[in-house]
Amino acid sequence: MEGKGRLAMVEDAVEYHLFLIPDEARDTDGHRESLQKYIEQIMTQFAPILVPYIWQNQPFNLKYKPAKGGVPAHMYGMTKFGDNIEDEWFIVYIIKQITKTFPELVARIEDNDGEFLLIEAADFLPKWLDPDNSANRVFFHRGELCIIPVPRKSERIPWLPTTPPTIQQALSIISAHPEAILASESVQAAVDRRISGYPEKIGASLHRAHCFLPAGIVAVLKQRPRLVSAAVQAFYLRDPIDLRACRVFKTFLPETRIMASVTFTKCLYAQLVQQKFVPDRRSGYGLPPPSHPRYRAHELGMKLAHGFEILCSKCSPHFSDSRKSLVTASPLWASFLESLRRNDYFKGLMEGSAQYQERLEMAKNYFQLSIHRPESSLAMSPGEEILTLLETLPFDIAELKTEEADLPPEDDDQWLDLSPDQLDQLLQDAAGRKVSQPGPQKEEQQNCDVGQVSDSMKAFISKVSTHKGAELPRDPSEAPITFDADSFLNYFDKILGTKPQESDSDDQDEDDLECLDSDDDLGLEAQESESLKGALGSLKSYMAQMDQELAHTCMGKSFSTRKQLDPPSQTANDNSDEEDSGAGDCTVEAVDVDLNLVSNILESYSSQAGLAGPASNLLHSMGVRLPDNADHHSSQ
Repeated sequence: MEGKGRLAMVEDAVEYHLFLIPDEARDTDGHRESLQKYIEQIMTQFAPILVPYIWQNQPFNLKYKPAKGGVPAHMYGMTKFGDNIEDEWFIVYIIKQITKTFPELVARIEDNDGEFLLIEAADFLPKWLDPDNSANRVFFHRGELCIIPVPRKSERIPWLPTTPPTIQQALSIISAHPEAILASESVQAAVDRRISGYPEKIGASLHRAHCFLPAGIVAVLKQRPRLVSAAVQAFYLRDPIDLRACRVFKTFLPETRIMASVTFTKCLYAQLVQQKFVPDRRSGYGLPPPSHPRYRAHELGMKLAHGFEILCSKCSPHFSDSRKSLVTASPLWASFLESLRRNDYFKGLMEGSAQYQERLEMAKNYFQLSIHRPESSLAMSPGEEILTLLETLPFDIAELKTEEADLPPEDDDQWLDLSPDQLDQLLQDAAGRKVSQPGPQKEEQQNCDVGQVSDSMKAFISKVSTHKGAELPRDPSEAPITFDADSFLNYFDKILGTKPQESDSDDQDEDDLECLDSDDDLGLEAQESESLKGALGSLKSYMAQMDQELAHTCMGKSFSTRKQLDPPSQTANDNSDEEDSGAGDCTVEAVDVDLNLVSNILESYSSQAGLAGPASNLLHSMGVRLPDNADHHSSQ
């Protein structure tokens, strides 16, 4: 289990750092107390949206981190977001708002992929920026994304280091030149689009469902709604050892079950619904037939009860009482509570009232998880927290049963069963692309021009690739095909080696370059050009003979051809002497390159049967969308 935890931390953790920018009026060497005050102010300022948020694994948290290895003392946090990547982007939103609220702070954020903000804006990054030189260049300052540039080779800027800057250098640059390092508008827009809609967007990520649960779990979730994530994760990641505790339930007896409304995140709900599980007969958690109108509520309640029982089975019922008073014993709690009162967190509620106590308990829970050190040996595990609530929280099963009649309606879970068109639109929305309406999109696909396929492929082939891969043209119309005859002849010169012997020497080549203005050199260039044209004509003659030989073979007949009946183009007329040499009077059926290209791509696309494949992926990347194969669907 320890190995699984370490693996999860590596795979799905996001780290964030908040630095104070250098200031002569502020002591930056020993400012632990100052940073602790900032932590208190930040967590209090953003408590209204952080307290009710349901996290997948770990919440947003901050702690003091001392200076080490050239990195100044700062505020640090790490959150394991598991399968819910929305937690990561919500943290990006929080970090951006923190730097906007506190302009003297600079923040950087990264996950196991590194600078994931750059990955999100990859289509708009400057050419010079790559993973090798991006270290300590990407920050948030005053609510804006900043990228410290690299000086060009032709210019020297004193305040820009030629190598990746250190944290100290980066903070100094941001402090002295905040406007010069702002990321481009397109990069800013790509990141802003990913976090747009917060905090209102939080409600859209929740899903409310009815669950048939033991009364103890209902009472616990009323006080700690966030514990639903720990229970779902315990069930989702269960192993045979965990299920031993669920053969006979000791904490949450099935006889006490009642109907209740539970709020999940959509990620947690999907994890719970999609797993098939049959409970042990000895557990007492039997299920009605699938046709029963409340079957889904019974199934969800059964799975959730197993998760809560697994959590409680991992701790002793007689754990140390010192952990129960952990929150109020902390020296930071009194000042934090006072800050909440100053910010009207309790909304004028009378101290000691039921609503006041409910908000107070939520504040204690929030303080324990987000401000107090999560790695503290005294911090309670979810199971210990559940057992503590059961011991200290009185609840009446009869009273809870009366609430069954007034449950809020469930949310529709049709989003679990997206159609291919809806999924495609969702993915494109996530990528920031505009999607046309279904009707016009189908009409546009039906009127698809196959010539666009050929033009897009030619534009793709004409692009120059490097060891980093090929760069796809965003718009085929923006990538015209050009032909440089001089470069073409130079390539053949290198391949065929047709230059005269007296010009083979490197020294002579350099002398020739120095004397290009002389009449002798001009004559020599003319002779070389004639020699190259003759060699090119011989090569074309040789290729024409090969075409004649291959025309009647199986390979030759496999290509679609067209007879050369049309009058030759102007370009062909210019080179008619070279083309006709060696070709004779035979009429050779020329291969129709465009027709073969389009037919082969369409054949590959049809063989995908509507699934992802090389043809559709390549065409989609170039903005070409082919209609569905109607013949294929009708034949099935």
